Amino acid sequence: MGQTEALQQGKPQQGEQPADFLVWLKIVGLVYLLLIAVGMIGTGFKWATGGQAKELFEFASNPFTALIIGTVCTALIQSSSTVTSIIVGMVAGGLPVATAIPMVMGANIGTTITNTLVSLGHVRSKEEFRRAFSAATVHDFFNLISVVIFLPLEIAFGFLEKISAWMVAPFQGADSMSMGNLNFMKAITKPIVNTVKSFLEGIPDPWGGVLLILIGIGCIFISITLIGKLLRVVMVGRAKQILHSAIGKGPISGITSGTLITILVQSSSTTTSLAVPLVGSGVFKVRDIYPFTLGANIGTCITALLAATAVSGDKSLAALQISLVHLTYNVLGVVVIYGIPFLREIPLTASDWLGKVAADHKLYALLYIVGVFFVIPLILILIS
Repeated sequence: MGQTEALQQGKPQQGEQPADFLVWLKIVGLVYLLLIAVGMIGTGFKWATGGQAKELFEFASNPFTALIIGTVCTALIQSSSTVTSIIVGMVAGGLPVATAIPMVMGANIGTTITNTLVSLGHVRSKEEFRRAFSAATVHDFFNLISVVIFLPLEIAFGFLEKISAWMVAPFQGADSMSMGNLNFMKAITKPIVNTVKSFLEGIPDPWGGVLLILIGIGCIFISITLIGKLLRVVMVGRAKQILHSAIGKGPISGITSGTLITILVQSSSTTTSLAVPLVGSGVFKVRDIYPFTLGANIGTCITALLAATAVSGDKSLAALQISLVHLTYNVLGVVVIYGIPFLREIPLTASDWLGKVAADHKLYALLYIVGVFFVIPLILILIS
């Protein structure tokens, strides 16, 4: 009997390996689709604009407008990974890096809407909702403060553009290191991009290029959404284990685990949304999960870096540069804001106050979400 039971117990375990392999195979295929999609966007922008992308994006040359575009697009799509991948493709097609930087900053703000919506699941219990809403909005306030600090510095000194330019400088002109010479990446993506483009060449300019851009955006949305779902299937259980073991061991452990989990599940929204119910139910305090949510900001940069590898040609360095801007901005945000005690406490104090207000007046929670992510940005666009 013992032997029979052992064999019966062993059967599911043997069946799990092919199932896991199939999931990972799907993930690899979707990553390939992501790389192709970025190539489509870059090619489509070059085709549609005839090399005049800078003029096309004059409307976004105002950094505040660019910031709001990044915020609203990410709030609507609910995925900063998708928006930053699209931005990488746009830079590959000629969008100036300086114009794209505020868009990346805006993507950080827009992505926080997901965990704020997750907190609404606790709305029936006043005390749970207060805790959950505070846990969700601490990420909002951190990203807002980060923009308030770094956007004026970027406008005045262009420091993120300069730092990222310095980081990509070693790739410039180096035969073995140049992004333009990553021929293996070009070889696996360019044939598909060119095939899709050839099907659209009968469409009059610039609409063929516009359609190629839209197909690319659609493919990015599909690939990142499905990658996230598949990774959640195989990784969320492990992610929860990492979260539980890391929280309480100090801020460095929290930031590191938040970064690692976000890389594993390819979604900062998923990472931060894991923490919100734990605070709502009273397992952890907002202060406990605060560093964890900051790690999510850093981990989400992996998608843009991956997208940049799909770009070849004269804009490959610019695409790599904007992905490094995203990483540099998020790392500096954590170092500066969390590293300075006074600044570190502002998101905690603000989210605690907002949680109490939202718990007392549920309508204020809805007004906050609609106002911060949609109404105020649209008003600012009209003003600017």
